[in-house]
Amino acid sequence: MPYKAISDIGEFGLIDRLSKLVEPTLAEAPSLLKGIGDDCAVYRISENALQVATTDLLAEQVHFDLLTTPLRHLGSKCISVNVSDICAMNALPSFALISLAVPPSFSVEMIEELYRGMSHAATEYGLAIAGGDTSSSRSGLVITVSMTGETTDERITMRKGAKPGDLICVTGTLGGAAAGLKVLMREKNIMLDHLANNEPYSKSLMADLQEYSIAIQHQLLPAARPDIVRFLHASAITPTAMIDLSDGISSDLRHLCTSSDAGAVIFENKIPVNPQAREIADELQEDVITWSLAGGEDYELLFTLPKEQRETIEKHRDISIIGEITEKKSGILLTDIYGMTINLGDIAGFDHFRR
Repeated sequence: MPYKAISDIGEFGLIDRLSKLVEPTLAEAPSLLKGIGDDCAVYRISENALQVATTDLLAEQVHFDLLTTPLRHLGSKCISVNVSDICAMNALPSFALISLAVPPSFSVEMIEELYRGMSHAATEYGLAIAGGDTSSSRSGLVITVSMTGETTDERITMRKGAKPGDLICVTGTLGGAAAGLKVLMREKNIMLDHLANNEPYSKSLMADLQEYSIAIQHQLLPAARPDIVRFLHASAITPTAMIDLSDGISSDLRHLCTSSDAGAVIFENKIPVNPQAREIADELQEDVITWSLAGGEDYELLFTLPKEQRETIEKHRDISIIGEITEKKSGILLTDIYGMTINLGDIAGFDHFRR
């Protein structure tokens, strides 16, 4: 029997298969309320207190490139992407554990710089870095962050729970991270072309990256949204479903709808596109809506609410209502600015293993 390549089933197909293999272990964990299949695992720690836990791995040349990513920025981003998962459960972060696989060629000062970024971000988010592990690596820097957070039975929010008629909301602006990556990759390629031709590469050949600083910051220093979680708590609002935007709306909304057994329609003219991403897309002659839907790494929150809570949500200037949940049979659709309906599944989000 021939082996099946992971690229044939993709990242999420692989997760589905592995989930079935570990399913028998769940019988040994009666306090576990949610395992694989959400932004975090959820388990009970007391009568009305829940703990959520997540882990994320970042590998050199897959998630980051040290030619374009300062180590302090990378350390901060490692923390932020995990805090974003915690926030997606309507929870706030508590503790983090950091594991590193480091090439022997790295200096002590490089790892200290990485940890300065982690420590700064952790302080900003109000969480403690409580320990971790280190190892050598023969294939680049690898960073794993595991994190816990806390919430309650009344506030816990998962990907399941959205119902037809619910509003679809998103925080912040989208497409900025994809735009920043495009600019950084352009500058990297210019540098490599000069090196390949034995030509000197000087800063005078670089574009003035200051004019792209907002988009580059979205790529190198994304910010998680515990401020939105606190706003929801203070407003006594619990979303019916929520997910963070790590892979892009086209993928992440599909995960939410699959878990909720529902469909959705979103409207192109309601999508909060990052203004600088729009400028960069025009310059590079690319489609900013595709970046906003499938670029990934924005780490904003996508959540659903009953229509009765529209007035409260509309008071927050950093939350946009972009569509509504529909019946499953309707599919997951995008209505463009011309009124045409597009299957959102045709706009592929990020997948580590798909060809």
